[in-house]
Amino acid sequence: MEPGTSASDTNLSNWRKSSHNHFAFHHLPSEIETARIPAGKNGDVFPLSAKSIEAFSLRLPSGSSIDLEQVLAETSTDAMIVLHKGQMVFETYRNAMNSTSRHIAMSATKAVIGLLTEILAADGAIKLDMPIQIYVPEIASSPFANVSARDLLDMRVAVALDPVQETLYAQSVGWEPHGATKIGIKSFFSQLRGRAWQSGGAFLYHSANTDLLGWALERATSRTVQDLISEKIWIPIAQEDAALTLDWDGFARSAGGLCATIRDLARLGHALSLDGTLGNQRQVLPSGIVSGLANGGDRQAWSSGQWGGPFSPISPKMSYRSGWFTVDGDAQILFAMGVYGQNLFIDRKNKTVMAKFSSWPDAVDGRKMWLTHAAFDEVRRCLEAA
Repeated sequence: MEPGTSASDTNLSNWRKSSHNHFAFHHLPSEIETARIPAGKNGDVFPLSAKSIEAFSLRLPSGSSIDLEQVLAETSTDAMIVLHKGQMVFETYRNAMNSTSRHIAMSATKAVIGLLTEILAADGAIKLDMPIQIYVPEIASSPFANVSARDLLDMRVAVALDPVQETLYAQSVGWEPHGATKIGIKSFFSQLRGRAWQSGGAFLYHSANTDLLGWALERATSRTVQDLISEKIWIPIAQEDAALTLDWDGFARSAGGLCATIRDLARLGHALSLDGTLGNQRQVLPSGIVSGLANGGDRQAWSSGQWGGPFSPISPKMSYRSGWFTVDGDAQILFAMGVYGQNLFIDRKNKTVMAKFSSWPDAVDGRKMWLTHAAFDEVRRCLEAA
């Protein structure tokens, strides 16, 4: 925590700004309500590994090298864990965090919602190819009326919001001071009019897609998003309760509101690295879902889409499926990502997981993003060489 920073100093107008975010990302402003996501209290306890990443030395494009501590400092790390084959290799906490502190995951939440949606689809609770208005008739006159849940999941919807609509959407989620009238996420979508100019095309990212998907999940199941996450993911996998931020009307923020411990984020990564099982071989996710996340994304939609070029320094071969990014290659890396430096990396081949919470000064920072990805590659190299 920065000197002088406290809950009384943090509010909706500054909680995402540096240096307030060092504190606020694990102590949300009092104006943001949350819903509890109960855990099963039976998550894996990771034994300490005999392996280490002490040989970590990240070579920079300039030719110089930096050590792990420098990477952690330069990427404004709040907490980080590295697992290898279910064992703890590395764990650190900063900015007054500890192992039971809940930290907001920002858009890494989309990966949890995407996983949840895939589970519900496997259970037959929602059909991913149906027009979303089948579940949410209130948006029948909106640009989203005829798009499918699959298009929302994979960010293949082109809905252009004008500046006024963007402001209304940002205010509706409950993360910013509201305007003259409080409207929640559902009211925002219900008031939209017009048509989408693309559906099922190239990757085009917008958080509104996932917030609308959350509404569809609730309608399809007659249950809240927070209860669905608890039953399908958190009770089988997690040790500590999580939380989900709510809008002004008490509706969950599916696009970015998950608040969880770093250990439970790592537990989720561990289960995915084992194709949906836990250390005791208990199947906690339907068989085939993890493979679908890694292999089901449209490579052409990614390369021709919004982020194909900007992500090329990380990898020229990527895809996006249900909130998860895939880096193609021998190991086939899955990762979840949120602004200000929230990440979960999974090396499926080598069963290596790196979970990281951060509080970057800026929402998006190309250098910090590259450093984080490069750090995971160096962590993998150290573990494979050990």
